[in-house]
Amino acid sequence: MKHLIKLIAAAALAAGILTVRADDGKDVKLSGKGMCAKCELKKSDSCQNVVQVKEGDKTTTYFLTGDVSKAFHKNLCSATADVKVEGKCTKDGDKLVVAVTKIEAAK
Repeated sequence: MKHLIKLIAAAALAAGILTVRADDGKDVKLSGKGMCAKCELKKSDSCQNVVQVKEGDKTTTYFLTGDVSKAFHKNLCSATADVKVEGKCTKDGDKLVVAVTKIEAAK
């Protein structure tokens, strides 16, 4: 019985930690140069939108995910364009990933 209680407590703790990690992304609004990670940057085996944001001499690349980003891909696969992106940013290993809620060509 003691082992069962410890197991349940450990599972509850693990579930709490996983929930915190899933929610630790920040809402972001980015403006930069949108392009295809595969066709333009050669950083992916399949087509995926990215946006590169320049801050001074530093350029940061954000990999874009989600249906909203996929629907916009036709605008970025064969060309680059200035874009505005909104979404939730998380880190996946050494990559910054944005789950896109809105993407549009910059005006």
